[in-house]
Amino acid sequence: MASSKPDIVLYTSGTPNGQKASITLEELGLPYEVKNIQISKNVQKEDWFLKINPNGRIPALVDRTPTADGKPREKRIFESGAMMLYLCQRYDPENKLSFPYDSDEYWEVVEWFVWQQSGLGPMQGQANHFYRYAPEKIEYGINRYQTETKRLYQVLEDRLEQQVQAGLKGPWIVGNKLTIADLGCFSWVNWDVWAGVDVKQFKHLSDWSDLINQRPAVQRGLDVPEPFEMKRKMQSKEGEEEYQRMHSKWVMQGQEIDQEKHR
Repeated sequence: MASSKPDIVLYTSGTPNGQKASITLEELGLPYEVKNIQISKNVQKEDWFLKINPNGRIPALVDRTPTADGKPREKRIFESGAMMLYLCQRYDPENKLSFPYDSDEYWEVVEWFVWQQSGLGPMQGQANHFYRYAPEKIEYGINRYQTETKRLYQVLEDRLEQQVQAGLKGPWIVGNKLTIADLGCFSWVNWDVWAGVDVKQFKHLSDWSDLINQRPAVQRGLDVPEPFEMKRKMQSKEGEEEYQRMHSKWVMQGQEIDQEKHR
């Protein structure tokens, strides 16, 4: 555990993975500086950023907090899941968003956390792509990934129902409190309509999402590095089309650049 005041820089953009990091920082009450990485301008592929995240994606984090004995330190972390685990390990000694290491609850959090990283995020991300961004509407791709996203939502719905039946508070995914397992999953479920999926089909999951959305720290984290406008835009056909055009443009530009580079 660091004894110095945290000195953290978050490089991010307003995506589910970016929001995972900013919400975690807000929930832990950590001070941090924000650098808005403009994906539309391909900033994440610039050499200086690749030194922080060689994968050329957001978010990324640099922790410049000195060591306990006052020595300078600059630790880079990339991948949103790794960042959340790091922040809890280093800055959450009271286990606000986690459980004591090697407890049964600790490993349950890890299970659901890895489940989100390897399943929910990638599958819903593909649903986003084929439903919103692909220049050709390929029904197989849309149906494949929307169906898999709904299946994964049902897995969460069943888990939350078990928690309700066990009389646990929340309900939360693990134990009686909000953890990074909840925050990781929420950051994707909160984009349900963007993937063409409706969380309201799932009672417990919908209630859980609403409960998390009401948290002040979550609301602050969603607005990093700029106000989160997707849901407001989706309230009108014109807003939805505008938001989709804006995001589709930079997604497809990035894909064209990668295709050209990796032929």
